[in-house]
Amino acid sequence: MYEKLEFLLALAREKHFGRAAQVCGVSQPNLSAAIKQLESILGVPLVDRGARFLGFTPEGERVLEWARRIVGDTRAMRAEVETMKQGLTGHLRLAVIPTALPVVSCLTAAFWKRHPGIKLTVSSHTSTEVLSMLDNLEADAGITYLDNEPLGRISEVPLYRERHHLVTAEGNPFFDRPTVSWEEVAGLPLCLLSPDMQNRRIIDRTFAEIGCRVDPLLETSSIVVIATHVRAGYWATIMPRLMAEEMCLPPHVRTIPLVAPEVANLVGLVVGHRDPQPPLTAALVAEARTLAPTLSSRS
Repeated sequence: MYEKLEFLLALAREKHFGRAAQVCGVSQPNLSAAIKQLESILGVPLVDRGARFLGFTPEGERVLEWARRIVGDTRAMRAEVETMKQGLTGHLRLAVIPTALPVVSCLTAAFWKRHPGIKLTVSSHTSTEVLSMLDNLEADAGITYLDNEPLGRISEVPLYRERHHLVTAEGNPFFDRPTVSWEEVAGLPLCLLSPDMQNRRIIDRTFAEIGCRVDPLLETSSIVVIATHVRAGYWATIMPRLMAEEMCLPPHVRTIPLVAPEVANLVGLVVGHRDPQPPLTAALVAEARTLAPTLSSRS
């Protein structure tokens, strides 16, 4: 039964029988047969089938929810047994929104110092993808916004607030100003994250609230691309203060607080709602709680 539930989860992630089979290391006929056996055991159709995967039936969606719980709990149980046998070991997968990428090393470095030898994978995703990866057991934890969009069944540790600043190079407008308004920034040549990113939606919403519309000259999903273009001197960007600090921008680039309005959005660690938590996840949550006051004071 457990293996069949793993296959069902893989199909939910990949939305394609062939790719799901490849991920699971089995042939497509074997995966399809296993899911049909699961349907027979439960007595309901789980998958809408045609020439290709079409989605899950209503019954399939409910079984999928149970599959996530059962597989997640089973993995957590196995991890705890391994920890009892040989201490904290394993692989921790962390999905992070782009604006938190420069900050995540504060958490991972503190975690790894306390638990050396743990393998870490950090990947960049939209806030929607972070939550989806937690749901589908593709990530063990995430760092995302806590106060803008529904989070679902997760546990959270607030870390810091994103307080937006204008980031601009020497010689550009407002470089010598102590503060600058959002309305003033609207007329600058901006490079911003792409519209699928929640940070960009926050920025667009703020401009809309003051009656401004911004059409950036450059859009990207990469923080590195934004940083290099700001360093080049022509473009400016809007960036959280803590993020700018962690990027160690050169002296000819300044961060200037944005006012009228002042915008602050809560960012934190999120993990699947599970009790008990897997040992690695529990250790990361404990580290995040220890680190949160420091990050909060800097933001």
